[in-house]
Amino acid sequence: MCNDHHNKLTSNNRDLQKIERQIDRRHFLKKTSLGLGAIALSSLLGSEKMFGATGNKTKEDLILENYNKNRLGLPHHLPKAKRIIYLFQSGGPSQMDLFDYKPKLVDMFGKELPESIIGGQRLTGMSGSQSTLPIAPSTFNFKQYGKSKAWVSDAMPYLSEVVDDLCFMKGMQTDQINHTPAITFMQTGHQLPGRPSIGSWLSYGLGSDNENLPTFITLVSKNGKGQPLKSSLWGNGFLPTEHQGVQFRSGKDPVLYLSDPENYDGNDRRHMLDYLGGLNDIQNDAYGDPEIQARMSQYEMAFKMQTSVPEVADLSDEPDHIFELYGKDSRDPGTYAANCLMARKLLEKGVKFVQLYHQGWDQHNNCPGGLKNQCKKTDQGTAALIKDLKQRGMLDDTLVIWGGEFGRTVYSQGQLTKENHGRDHHPKAFTMWMAGAGVKPGFSYGETDDFSYNVIKDPLHVHDFHATLMHLVGVDHERLTFKHQGRRYRLTDVHGHVVKDLLT
Repeated sequence: MCNDHHNKLTSNNRDLQKIERQIDRRHFLKKTSLGLGAIALSSLLGSEKMFGATGNKTKEDLILENYNKNRLGLPHHLPKAKRIIYLFQSGGPSQMDLFDYKPKLVDMFGKELPESIIGGQRLTGMSGSQSTLPIAPSTFNFKQYGKSKAWVSDAMPYLSEVVDDLCFMKGMQTDQINHTPAITFMQTGHQLPGRPSIGSWLSYGLGSDNENLPTFITLVSKNGKGQPLKSSLWGNGFLPTEHQGVQFRSGKDPVLYLSDPENYDGNDRRHMLDYLGGLNDIQNDAYGDPEIQARMSQYEMAFKMQTSVPEVADLSDEPDHIFELYGKDSRDPGTYAANCLMARKLLEKGVKFVQLYHQGWDQHNNCPGGLKNQCKKTDQGTAALIKDLKQRGMLDDTLVIWGGEFGRTVYSQGQLTKENHGRDHHPKAFTMWMAGAGVKPGFSYGETDDFSYNVIKDPLHVHDFHATLMHLVGVDHERLTFKHQGRRYRLTDVHGHVVKDLLT
């Protein structure tokens, strides 16, 4: 804010004059103490360590120096992924009907799942009360595709075309067996709401590549049915509020409350924000509350988004062959295919983390029919996104993630017939995949038993997945922390290790 605005504010308000006098004394003491502290630290460490020395630096050190490290000193190491798209399939896709092929189950139709396989694992209340747990083999046909010979069912014909770009994680495990805590755990590293989401951690740690758009944007498929998706899944938790995910919606106004009110032309908005900024600067100097600056950052971002969002949300300039690649649904804003296309465009504009949510994978009954319907809605758009990023040269530094919060059981929930069955939640063995920056293409990690019920090789816990994800964007998951209520928190809590076997 310019000086005449500031003087006008304070000259007519004795309370503000008193605050400013207090600020003067505080600033003097603060700056003096910092200066003396810097001198003392320099004498202890030596001037070279304090102010930087040329020394014998590695090639990576020299590259990182030019990588524009931010205020937190991130990235900790050279990132392989500059941006992330996370395609979250809410409800828990059935791994054995999509990617985890189990041919021996065909001859075991209707037989009781052995107690030795269950091994005392927790069952939900929905199937725990069943008198029997009959084995339900997949009704889908599997084939091997690509040079990697990856098994994919005929429910996903488009994805089978890009298997050599995918890195399957077939030994995924989570601690949660019910939807809300499991989704929250996958998105925040903790089963209870209130922790920062993955995108918020990355926004806080790495900052933005486009000052006119948020670092973290969320897209939700329209008309979704299934478990409700709460805003806490893309929330900032205890991090400053400017790091929360911004939800883009289909329709005239992609971001709520961004458009000017009726009969307001917005010409004085810049002046209003400058004036408001001056008031908040005075309050911030007086109280030092970081949320004051966070609030102003949000105001400024909203102002910039009034011009940037309409442009990026407009897909009309996409050529016909791109819409054909993503499928006819891509012309319908808010569908999964349209959101995949929108996500690619957001990444091109410098958005660092885009989270897609698609509901409807919770097939407790009619699993074959329900699963086929979900694949029809998502398969082409998912495969198109991989192809589109690759043809633009973006897949090399973009990480694509696909998966849900847990898997499904091999036994049928409810009545079992040759054509129909349901599947209950299963947290101890499920499949996810990644593609792109830094992960091995055409690779499969982890193995389950003949029932897709237990991981028998290379288990991969959610915390390990988070640690590996952070590593790919140049962040040491143990070092990116935030102090809250006397404790330093991180995405992986006190767990997790980087799974280097997944990395190139």
